[in-house]
Amino acid sequence: MLRRLSLVALPAAAVLAIFYVAYRLVDPLPPRRLVMGAGIAGSGYDNFARRYARILARDCIDLEIRNTAGAVENLSPRREGQHSWNVSLDSSFLGGGTLGCNWQPLGTAFVLGIEGEGGYLKLQGSAFDPLISAVLPVAAVRGTPDVLGSAKIGNGYGMITGRLGYAWGPALIYVKGGAAFVSVQASILDQCNTVPAGCGNWLIATSGSQTRTTGTVGGGLEWALPYQWRNWSIKAEYMFIGLGHDTLTTCGTAISPAGTPVGGGQFCFNHDFSGIHTAKIGLNYRFGPLARAY
Repeated sequence: MLRRLSLVALPAAAVLAIFYVAYRLVDPLPPRRLVMGAGIAGSGYDNFARRYARILARDCIDLEIRNTAGAVENLSPRREGQHSWNVSLDSSFLGGGTLGCNWQPLGTAFVLGIEGEGGYLKLQGSAFDPLISAVLPVAAVRGTPDVLGSAKIGNGYGMITGRLGYAWGPALIYVKGGAAFVSVQASILDQCNTVPAGCGNWLIATSGSQTRTTGTVGGGLEWALPYQWRNWSIKAEYMFIGLGHDTLTTCGTAISPAGTPVGGGQFCFNHDFSGIHTAKIGLNYRFGPLARAY
């Protein structure tokens, strides 16, 4: 009786552990990137900021130093026509490989495993800002939207996940959860300041990138092939990669048609990424002298 209880409790504990790890990773850790206004370049404030950057770097925290005209600009960030617009990302081919280890206790239908996965993933898109403010479209003022927002996820991804499955004949139904690693990039570009052509009168370019550690959760179905191919199985799997908690901020100074910086501080843009839905099919090979159907 005690053995039966332990065989039931072990998979249940594994399920709880998988979802706890995924929850902790989706609910983000304290930020690894900070921003500090530091006065003009070469000033005492700028030197102190660079000391802080070196200290924080010891703990893998990135400090972005923004040189400004002083305290007034630091405390009064530029706010002009705040609004947002969407950039749709295209679909992507997903390809890669998985390496892991599974264990099925004798006498049970439960299968426990851990997997590492990596591969190619590239989602990207761009769109012009159709607005000047939240209530004022570009078309009401001039003819040509000229602020282009671009976003990209990839070119690759990685995962470390735990897996819990239930075997039924040659089939294995399973759930997975753990950590995912993916890079995100975003940029803002305005290269047109020809007012007669319908553009605005400033130029600006900003860009930034991050590699994010986040949570992933999903599941799938694996099917063991007949005995003559007993080491092989096929699978279909869905995984969700969460990206919705962190914001990537890019900033830049606007340039006038004369080539001089526009006063009043930098323009900053917040870029939010939604989660990624993935679906894939795969072929697995199980190593070892003895490979049995589930």
